Amino acid sequence: MNITLRHIGKRFKREWVFAGINEKIEGPVHLGILGGNGSGKSTLLQLISGYAGPTEGEVSWRLGADTLERESIFRHVGICAPYMQVYEDFSLSENLEFFLRFRQLTDGMDAEAFAERVGLEKQRNKPLRNFSSGMRQRVKLGLALFADVPLVLLDEPVSHLDKQGVSWFRELMRSDRNRIICVASNSHADEIASCTQFIDVTAFKPGVRA
Repeated sequence: MNITLRHIGKRFKREWVFAGINEKIEGPVHLGILGGNGSGKSTLLQLISGYAGPTEGEVSWRLGADTLERESIFRHVGICAPYMQVYEDFSLSENLEFFLRFRQLTDGMDAEAFAERVGLEKQRNKPLRNFSSGMRQRVKLGLALFADVPLVLLDEPVSHLDKQGVSWFRELMRSDRNRIICVASNSHADEIASCTQFIDVTAFKPGVRA
């Protein structure tokens, strides 16, 4: 997949979050989206995902020889972000069963293999409401990173992970080099260690414009 950002900007009322971003994201690549809290990292991820549209400029997507419409991008994206929720009354296996109605996992992974890959095989049949925040983050990261899609978007992915979880995440990123992975981060070294291309959204903050 290739993604092109042409002079994109996003405004909420009179406040411009960012403006004038021009970037080509040609897969496979790991892209770091950098900036402090409230800088617009998550907003840029939403534009790249097609979930939201820019106030000005254009985002375009190509998959092979095909140009994709914004309305169809969700079929090709895996997302792990604070606003993406799992079903806490469902077990891990039940959450995965629901997920598989809409996405396929890499290597034909089933619920047992998925639980093993996220390090939660002993909790496979427990409801997620009994999981710690770090365990839930592992589930959300697994659903994004093991989805059989060409584009993965991660918003501050090591939040809530302990030291072992961070090492697990870094190893997954080292081994996943065949697609676009965009990581929004406050320049956290463990989140962006695998990134070779960067957008610093603070460089595109224009302030208030008429």
